[in-house]
Parts: sequence; C-alpha cells; structure tokens
Amino acid sequence: MVVEPWLERAAALRPDRSAVEAPDGRLTYAELLAAAEEAAPGLAGRVEIEARPGLEFVVRLHACLLAGARAVPVDERLGAAERAALGDADGDLVVHTSGTTGAPRPVGLTKADIEANAWGTAAALGLTDDERWLCPLPLSHVGGLMVLLRSAVYATTAVLGPAATNDVTLASLVPTQLARLLDAGATPPSRAVLLGGAAADPTLLSRAKEAGWPVAPSYGLTQTCSAATIGEIGDTETSGRPIPGVTVTIAADDEIVVAVNGRTVHTGDLGRLDEHGRLVVIGRKTDTIVTGGENVAPAEVEAVLRAHPAVADAGVFARPHPEWGEAVVARVVLRADATPDELRAFAAERLARFKVPKAVELADALPRTKSGKLLRRELA
Repeated sequence: MVVEPWLERAAALRPDRSAVEAPDGRLTYAELLAAAEEAAPGLAGRVEIEARPGLEFVVRLHACLLAGARAVPVDERLGAAERAALGDADGDLVVHTSGTTGAPRPVGLTKADIEANAWGTAAALGLTDDERWLCPLPLSHVGGLMVLLRSAVYATTAVLGPAATNDVTLASLVPTQLARLLDAGATPPSRAVLLGGAAADPTLLSRAKEAGWPVAPSYGLTQTCSAATIGEIGDTETSGRPIPGVTVTIAADDEIVVAVNGRTVHTGDLGRLDEHGRLVVIGRKTDTIVTGGENVAPAEVEAVLRAHPAVADAGVFARPHPEWGEAVVARVVLRADATPDELRAFAAERLARFKVPKAVELADALPRTKSGKLLRRELA
C-alpha cells in the first residue's frame, strides 16, 4: 500500500477545518501542520509522549510521524519503574496493550497498518467527510489513538475530552462509559457509537437500542489498530463482520485468529462465527474455569448476572476448591437491593448447574483497565 502523508494531504484539502478540538483549545489542519513541522526537527529514534488529552500531545504525535521517529504514547500516571519497564518494537508507532493478562506488551504499527484500518472502518460505518469523532478514551491505548489518526486520514475532526456527546457525529466508547451516559440521559451522537475495548453484554446493548443510541459493537486488538470487526447498528448479539482488509477465522480449539495487512494474530480469545459470518466472542482461553471436569466461560455467567435488574456489573473468576478443583465465584456491583442467594437462584434458572456460582460476593466496584476491560486476576 502506498501511504500518502495524511497531515499534508488534510491541510491541502481542508486547511481551515478543525483538525482537533481539545479541552485546551483547537487547531485547524493548517495550524496543526505548521505546529508539527516546527516541532519535528531533531526528533529521531524512540520518542516517548505523555498521553494527555490536549493539543501538545496531538502536535508531538504528528511531529514524530513527519520526522520518521518512533512515537511511544505513555500513560501519564505511570510510575518511574512502570515507565522504565515499557518495551519497544519496530514500527512508526509503538502502542502498549492494556495488560489484562500481565504486563503491557509493546506492539509496533506502521503507517500502512493505520491507513488500512482507517479506510476499513470508514467503509464499515459508512462515514462521510464531515464527521466529528469524540474520543474520551486514553490516548496511551490504541482505541483513543486511532480516533486521532483516522480523523487525520479522513481530514475530519477529532474531539478530545470527557464523554459529552453533544455536537458530535461519532463516539468511541467502552461499555462502562456507555452505561454511565445512558444513566445520565445523555444525547447520543448523530451517526454512531463505536463500542469496544471490552465485551458488552446484550443487556446493555438492548438498553442502548431502546434508548435510541446508534451503537455498533466491535471487536479489536492493538495489533489490528483497534477494530477488526464492526457490527451493524442495533446488533445486540454479535461483534459484527470483519472490516474490509481483515479476515477472521476460528481455530480448532475455538480461538479467534485475525489476519490483517500480511500478518496473522492468534488472539487468545474464544469465539465462533454465526451463519451470517458475524463474530460472537465467548471469552479468553486463559479465563476458562474447569470445575468438576466441566468448562465454564466466565463471560457467559457474567452476562446472566448482569441481566438481573439489580446488578450493575459482574465479574466471575475461579477459586481453588478441594472437591471440584475450581469453584465458580462471582463478584457483583449492585444498583438496587438484592441478596447473594437471590442472585444465585436467578443464575440457576438460566444456567446449567455446574455454571452457577458457588458464591456471590458484593463489591462497590470491579477492577478494570482504563479501556474498560475487567482485570479478572485481581478478583481472585
């Protein structure tokens, strides 16, 4: 793929259009190009960038891309030891995974990777040239970064800041953010919400659909520049079909395998393709609980518990058990009164006996990454 310089192309095409709007100001494409060109000289090799949602980050990111330096967005909250432990990789841009199964891993992305994802996403969502895309996600992770980079590829506007959905056509959200916006009665974006970062349970998707929110569920990875599959607006059961340029297959052990831009990624996630070629994500291979010789997918149990009207959030994990080897245990956050026994009874009506949690524990909140993924290892 021949990749044109996005920022120069956007500045030539739409110099006076807002490239980025942030809490600390606004830059047109002409202004962003001038600022990036001024900052580019001297940038080379690995350049770490504090991932604060503001104009300084945007300028420095584009300056690195112009200079051919290897940009490494870094979560500003990391301590010195955590920062020193961040790895490196080949690419124009190095993004670290969210670290749900261990230490964050560096992934090198090329300009060809980024552009391929941008146009594949545009085709899947049916985007036009007047989009205003809200990004309240961390800029140290791929979901937030790709809002900035796709917008530059399209020469449209990226809006950085909190999840306030007025005056935007698109928003990238994780399920927790969507749930909070629904609770607050917020106005949805006019075109679509690209929902990702973590699995969304059907109850939340149905609630959003009933409230008139145009939610398109997705499945993605850092290695695929965020979205690999995107569902149709209103789909409450699947993560949709692969975007153009991406192939998704299911291995013999039910692992999801993604092929994109000449490389194959074994995801570690379990899933299946339905009769329409849409991806249904079941859970992580490493999350499977083996209790009395039976396999239990925590995500299935979590979805059932979240369907209870009193449950705001749920996390399921394994606890060592002298008889069963592992016991299924649930930790839940309530929005209304309910007892553990009531929740176990609710689950027993909907699940096979071996999948019903042996114990249900109450909590004020569950541990999650900034991108909304459940840190299951911290539950045990």
